[in-house]
Amino acid sequence: MNIDKYSICNSPIEERFFQNQKIYIKRDDLLNSKFSGNKARKFYYFILKEFPDIKKVISYGSNQSNAMYSLSVLAKAKGWKFEYYTDHLSSYLKENPIGNYKYAIENGMRIIIGKGKPKREKLENKDTLFIEEGGREKNARVGIKILAQEIKLWQQAQGIKNLNIFLPSGTGTTALFLQKSLFEFDSRFQAKVYTVPCVGDSLYLKLQFVMLDNNLLKYPTVINPKKKYQFGKLYKEAYDIWKRLKYEMGIEFDMLYDPIGWLTLIENSKILKKPTLYIHQGGLIGNESMLERYKRKYS
Repeated sequence: MNIDKYSICNSPIEERFFQNQKIYIKRDDLLNSKFSGNKARKFYYFILKEFPDIKKVISYGSNQSNAMYSLSVLAKAKGWKFEYYTDHLSSYLKENPIGNYKYAIENGMRIIIGKGKPKREKLENKDTLFIEEGGREKNARVGIKILAQEIKLWQQAQGIKNLNIFLPSGTGTTALFLQKSLFEFDSRFQAKVYTVPCVGDSLYLKLQFVMLDNNLLKYPTVINPKKKYQFGKLYKEAYDIWKRLKYEMGIEFDMLYDPIGWLTLIENSKILKKPTLYIHQGGLIGNESMLERYKRKYS
């Protein structure tokens, strides 16, 4: 395997304006065309480490998961088999593959439908790796610590004493380890991480934090959106802000997490009173299926 092909290079930070407000964008969507965003950070540990006995990797989640696709890339690069468990797969998607599902299948993924959440203790052994849904793993800290170093060096170079960082969360792994890692670096330059739960509410997200690190100190600040959003459901205001961001910034964002993130950030404009960095976590392949869903619903 050519490790250099999937190495994490320092992604650019770009200055943009939205609603006449300056904001910085950390472009982790540009890390690698096949292995980008927060999943590249989370799974970087598996890129770096040798696993001479491993022959297969197993995970689970939704049938259009970004993690599913990224794991298919990882497994293909490592020469592993990849089995993925999901609760449901529509006949339409099966007959008309699109987005993350399509490309994961092309990478050799074997999908197992409707057998419930797999049990790690039964499936993981000396030749099989088990990775939690969305990459919620303690070893994700390896790649996320590199992200924190990149941000801190940029912050110092810019002379920004107090920086706010914002990103939407699923499992919250990136937000948690980013905040924890930032506190380990130069304390003269403060950086506070804000995040919004896109799967469940703030209680759910904090429970995800505890499963990874039960030291409650230095957790990211969790902000709930004013409106309760059901994960995966289509919302006209989410589509509208996605279009506006693309038009005004010239950047395409993920259509599942980022609209909720931006809507919540706008609702909490006090965060923007300090220099603010928004982390673009990739996931653009998923937009193929999301756009089709929006077209079918809103013509």
